[in-house]
Amino acid sequence: MKMYVGNLSFDTTKQELETLFSEHGQVTDVHMPTDRDTGRVRGFAFVTMDSNEAMNSAIEAIHGKDFGGRTLKVNEAQPR
Repeated sequence: MKMYVGNLSFDTTKQELETLFSEHGQVTDVHMPTDRDTGRVRGFAFVTMDSNEAMNSAIEAIHGKDFGGRTLKVNEAQPR
């Protein structure tokens, strides 16, 4: 139930992502990796939701949506 969210603006916050995805179900975690050298957000995140139904609803609604002037890419996260 973890999603990859790509093409984020560097100004996007965890709270903004949680608010966006919570419209489709309960968000249990938002992880935004940062660059080691600069400490700046790297332009993508992982959002975890409480159910597959919520995740699928969010993917369908948010993938391709404009958010912060960028077109979001949202899909189910793949294992490493």
